Amino acid sequence: MKTKISKVFVYIFAFFWVFMTGFPLVLTIMSSFRDNAGILLGMLSLPESWASAWEQGVGNYTAAVTHGHMGWAVMNSTLISLGTTVVVIVVAMLTAYVLARKKFRLRGILYSVFMLGVMVPIHVAIIPISGLASTLGGRDTYWFLILVYAAFNMSQAIFLFTGYLLGIDKEMDEAAIIDGCNDRQLLWRVLFPLSKPIISTVAIITFVFGYGELIFAMILIRESRMFTVARAMLAFRGGYHELLGPQFAGIVMAVIPMIIIYIIFHERIQGGMLAGAVKG
Repeated sequence: MKTKISKVFVYIFAFFWVFMTGFPLVLTIMSSFRDNAGILLGMLSLPESWASAWEQGVGNYTAAVTHGHMGWAVMNSTLISLGTTVVVIVVAMLTAYVLARKKFRLRGILYSVFMLGVMVPIHVAIIPISGLASTLGGRDTYWFLILVYAAFNMSQAIFLFTGYLLGIDKEMDEAAIIDGCNDRQLLWRVLFPLSKPIISTVAIITFVFGYGELIFAMILIRESRMFTVARAMLAFRGGYHELLGPQFAGIVMAVIPMIIIYIIFHERIQGGMLAGAVKG
């Protein structure tokens, strides 16, 4: 009897969870096929005419591409986020390998310095980074934005990688060294494949940060063709008028890469996060 009651509660919770997570997505898709009046006055209602709703939706998505440059924005954000993710994973993995596997006098101090970076709000560096971008010619360039995003994600990635590597038995290192592996081979052929769960976790966290960040994108990018998704969404706002339909259409276009990335890595996220927390 208790088992049946517990199953009922599990099913109720699962249904509630699916509803709470799926309803905003369905509502966003429906709103992308409406005009301002339809969104403000009847967002939860079905359209009176599916043909007119389809025509309005085509207009909204067309406006999102032409007026908001959402096609370019999605591509730009995807490239910037992927570049940031690659830089963070490579550099953080190398640093974590040194911190977890090498013994030297200042290792604890160095690790503490990296951990201080986790506690520093990223936006306190807006003014210095803006000045640095002007000095180095980093405005309207992807490489400078990637370096900024990578810098602010590096401390957390090092923390997760170091904790995970500390949980891997060092006897594997000794066996690999006996077989003739050097440091580079030990890291990339032995430890790197074993770290796929935590790598997936760091990849998701870094990608989502780079994909949705707005403040630095507004400061460093001024060319409309180089706008990121968050920056391009501001194109639908005016002084006295706001285009809600194209905004929702842009949101639908923007979430597609994130959904694809999450589907690829979702099986490893929870295990990697727990492993990094427990083993660290």
